[in-house]
Amino acid sequence: MTIQYLLIAAAVGQIAIAAINLRLDRLLHWDNDLAKLPLLLREVFTVHKWFFSLILLLFGVITIRFATEFATGSQELAAWLAAGIGIFWLIRTFLQWGYYDWSHWRGQPARIAVHWILTFAYGGCAAVYLTAAFT
Repeated sequence: MTIQYLLIAAAVGQIAIAAINLRLDRLLHWDNDLAKLPLLLREVFTVHKWFFSLILLLFGVITIRFATEFATGSQELAAWLAAGIGIFWLIRTFLQWGYYDWSHWRGQPARIAVHWILTFAYGGCAAVYLTAAFT
């Protein structure tokens, strides 16, 4: 499989994560917890949810549109953008392990599985984009 196809797969994954992120509060049943927060914190949560989703959507759409340029390194801007997106996902991969408290999934097989799936998805995105940036 070429790097171009891996980039497109990563792009589709990012678009999927963007869509899921918009419903995350409902999927994880956070409605009651969010309702207890002060209005400003609820608003910040909502704005960040939408902007993070928008960023991932843009990463995905730009990658699909310019997958050839990312894969071939034919333009310096593509390499820089691939590096930036790769670093974004690398940091997110480390945060998956270094920031979240283990109590969120300890002893819960389904949550452990999701934790590992996300680790590989985020790390995979980082690897694909950084490979494109530096080859």
